[in-house]
Amino acid sequence: MLRQYSGHLRSEQSGKNSSHFAHGLNFYQLFWIFFIGCFLGVVVETIWCLLTRHHYESRTGLIYGPFNLVYGFGALFMTLGLNWLRKKRDAWIFLGGFVIGSVFEYICSWVQEFLFGTVSWQYDEMPFNLNGRINLLYSIFWGVLALLWVKGIYPWMCRLVNRIPNKIGKPLTWVLLVFMILNSAISGLAVARMSARYAGEPATNALEQFLDDHYPDERLQKIYPNMVYVAED
Repeated sequence: MLRQYSGHLRSEQSGKNSSHFAHGLNFYQLFWIFFIGCFLGVVVETIWCLLTRHHYESRTGLIYGPFNLVYGFGALFMTLGLNWLRKKRDAWIFLGGFVIGSVFEYICSWVQEFLFGTVSWQYDEMPFNLNGRINLLYSIFWGVLALLWVKGIYPWMCRLVNRIPNKIGKPLTWVLLVFMILNSAISGLAVARMSARYAGEPATNALEQFLDDHYPDERLQKIYPNMVYVAED
């Protein structure tokens, strides 16, 4: 199915050179969808914070760089799940984004709480929320983002990536992939260690001591200002 979908996309994208490193829905294009989504999500969140809270606030999900994995994976799921609807009525794309975004946001909140005992967003005080993890207003925002992504941002991204020469694009992809893997790993370890410190657990090995020395609570609280611990019953 993915091969058929990839072939269908090849005929639709602006870059029709089959020898291009990111031609079709291959590994390279999937990575660039993810990478650009990670960055654009932070841009959107930062602007939204400036408009609604009137001050700058870190909205990154990783320690190094303006990247948020939630939006990266969200962009992937929106592309894989909705791009086939791009010639259909906008209402279908909106509805698909509404559902995909809501389910994805709920899962992300649950996974974060399960792994680290924390949450980064709480909608308990907002109307029409589900366990405080999602709510109607932000689900509507997911639908709007899906429309913007499918109709405008994704085609623009394809044209942008298609301008990268093969001799630069392939090695650059692998360098960025390694960077994102290491960045995600150290971010996850640092947050897990912060949760352990919160629970009163001292460092018991060299890695934990390294995390305590280089990623103390003060530093992580600036990166994740909205992350709070969930009280145990």
